Amino acid sequence: MSTTSVASLASCIFCKIIKGEIPSFKLIETETAYSFLDIGPISKGHALVIPKYHAEKLHDLPESHMADIIPIAKKIAVAQGLENYNILQNNGAIAHQVVPHVHFHVIPKPAASDEAGLVVGWPVQADLKMDDIKALHEELKSKL
Repeated sequence: MSTTSVASLASCIFCKIIKGEIPSFKLIETETAYSFLDIGPISKGHALVIPKYHAEKLHDLPESHMADIIPIAKKIAVAQGLENYNILQNNGAIAHQVVPHVHFHVIPKPAASDEAGLVVGWPVQADLKMDDIKALHEELKSKL
């Protein structure tokens, strides 16, 4: 598939933004990606970077449409002079994906408090033993 081939979904809010049917605070646009400020930010400067190709989950997105995403996220972070920030990408409703179109959040973390920016818990799975991790490692290696 060429990089100029763009799949879109008429009902998708992000596809409508890319097509200009819904206004946005556009930051950077390339042939394969589009970025804009989030209008429901969790901190000042919260931005989204999306592929122009409509794919619900990352594993559905052709690799040819991924190349610009992280460089754009980096440019947005640098332009804001961010020292602390999160790059977040969720896949599926139970993983907190609200819009079913691949998107990456650039979320500034202005302070060490939970008042602004992403708040994350890290529930370490203490019952997962080293033998389980080793077995998973071998399984994944065989599939990669």
